[in-house]
Amino acid sequence: MILVTGATGHLGTATIEHLLKNTKADKVIALARNEEKATALRDKGVEVRIGDFDDTASLDKAMQGIEKVLLISTIDHNHFQQHKNVVDAARKAGVRHIAYTSISMKDVNTSSIKDFMESHFRTEDYIRESGLAFTLLRNTLYTDVIPWYVGEHVFERGIYFPAGTGTVPFALRSEMGEAAANVLLQDGHENKTYSITGNNLYSFGDIASELSTLSGKTVAYTEANATDYVNQLKQFGVPESFVFLLGGFGADIKDKQFEIVSNDLENLLGRKPASLKEGLKAIYRL
Repeated sequence: MILVTGATGHLGTATIEHLLKNTKADKVIALARNEEKATALRDKGVEVRIGDFDDTASLDKAMQGIEKVLLISTIDHNHFQQHKNVVDAARKAGVRHIAYTSISMKDVNTSSIKDFMESHFRTEDYIRESGLAFTLLRNTLYTDVIPWYVGEHVFERGIYFPAGTGTVPFALRSEMGEAAANVLLQDGHENKTYSITGNNLYSFGDIASELSTLSGKTVAYTEANATDYVNQLKQFGVPESFVFLLGGFGADIKDKQFEIVSNDLENLLGRKPASLKEGLKAIYRL
């Protein structure tokens, strides 16, 4: 029995979709906070257990009879404690294997959003110390969230973002979900750490170039001043939490924090992951 947390989110949905292609629905358990959002999963024959990372009793109940857990990291302000609650519940229930979606980056101590990023590595350490068999999936940045960085008017205004010439081995969330599903379904991934990245590094200049080619419109990349960029986001009414994350990711990309390339995703998929061009074409439907 496999339990997937964050089951109604994008990565959770992608993981379950691939699990269902390779195992029976009655072997997959979805952990969700919202009954209504989980309707589509129930319609596919997946058992839904309602639970909240802040409610340890609900987690204890959800873990009953579970052999493997995919802990999809949260972005709440107290996410380390939430992750800890899930690990504790898994250990208490006798779960034998936990996979965790972490972050692929060079040096968390020099991250501009260290407090946020550090929780991933604190969670990794806690899982290692738990005694559970584990797989750590250090995911790079999603190709799917490039629209967050470049804005909804990218084809009219171009890209204005404070990433300098930093590059990222972007990968599609659907392929990360497929890789996670394979880890859960296969043997031999216990006590291993994988860097889940694309095969190539791309700058925001590369993104602008690919969008220009795909759309037939000229999309330019302008390196934004970090302070000006953050101030503009605030003026546009962007929520403070998103301002913090967008500005922080921009700074970390500029500092080349995500310039880690690995074949782990390719090996877990059994094929080469989608290129930037293929990913952007799918996301923008070009």
